[in-house]
Amino acid sequence: MADAFKDRLEGSLSAIQEHFDGERKINVKDKNRFVGFDAYKKAIDLADVVVLATPPGFRPLHFEYAISNDKHVFMEKPVATDPAGVRRVLKAAKEAKDKKLNVVVGLQRHYQEKYNTLYDQVKQGAIGKIVSGQVYWNGGGVWVRPRQEGQSELEYQMRNWYYFNWLCGDHILEQHIHNIDVANWFIGEYPTMAQGMGGREVRTGKDHGEIFDHHFVEFTYPSGAVISSQCRHQKGCHNRVDEAFHGSAGSTVISKGIITDLQGNEKFNYSKLNEGQHDPNPYQVEHDRLFAAIRTKSELLADAENGAKSTLAAIMGRMATYSGDIITWEQALNSPLQLVPDNMDWNSTAPTLPDADGNYKVPVPGITKYA
Repeated sequence: MADAFKDRLEGSLSAIQEHFDGERKINVKDKNRFVGFDAYKKAIDLADVVVLATPPGFRPLHFEYAISNDKHVFMEKPVATDPAGVRRVLKAAKEAKDKKLNVVVGLQRHYQEKYNTLYDQVKQGAIGKIVSGQVYWNGGGVWVRPRQEGQSELEYQMRNWYYFNWLCGDHILEQHIHNIDVANWFIGEYPTMAQGMGGREVRTGKDHGEIFDHHFVEFTYPSGAVISSQCRHQKGCHNRVDEAFHGSAGSTVISKGIITDLQGNEKFNYSKLNEGQHDPNPYQVEHDRLFAAIRTKSELLADAENGAKSTLAAIMGRMATYSGDIITWEQALNSPLQLVPDNMDWNSTAPTLPDADGNYKVPVPGITKYA
């Protein structure tokens, strides 16, 4: 096991042991517990299969190292926080395929029976050609880790990582990527253009770093489909995590598991396929599939390229809301933006710094530039 912080490593190990009935099943010896910025190398060197679940800003670096050392990989989403990181992951993804290394990305809806069944229905023409849709991750937000006495600025940001773009990429990327990825998957394309709006209206404290608390983006696809994307971190509001698509012959709402025709008549209902039964947990299925692929060599799982491209789509959305500009796929992909410095250690200066009052610079649409 490896982590930048010893207490986080020990906490993770304790949680795993508790889940698996104590040290009888899970025991990581002291000599195999590594702490620090270079700890990932020591753990990866000893592993056959690597799980990358750090804050996503570090993902490209860790993924590159794992693939260059011939390791199978499970990595959480998103796979980067900036275009420079996306390009690194795309390059390593090609290397992984050439080496026949299995890579699974934690966009677990691809491993969920309900999503796969509805996807198959859509691909068979149940709703015709997709022309529009809506994707949502509207909720109350996530944890905050207040600054502790004695912390350096770098340690504080790494522990409160959700609120700093070099580490998290904003919630449109870290969380809403799930729904944007489903749109890409069902349409069978990646967006060519994004435009939208967003801001920081409710979650405005110093511990909330530099990210927005709401985004709305219109993604336009090569086929002409337009997807409206909403994500919000505001308490006391209507919550929805869902995807809906509308085609030339009907519509589907994923949460409901139904497909209707243009008159609203039900054509398909997923809940009626296996009434009374629960789908396997997709968070477990993705790992089961990975280990089965490694052991049996029955398939090669290669999620990294799609993970990188869906990451870029969400970054496009962030660029659009931050700047107020129309952002194209090519602009995003070729942007020089690099939020994560090279060769970081505990002596590094944090990539973003507060002002004299402890406030961080927040993007301002119309002033902030996309890159």
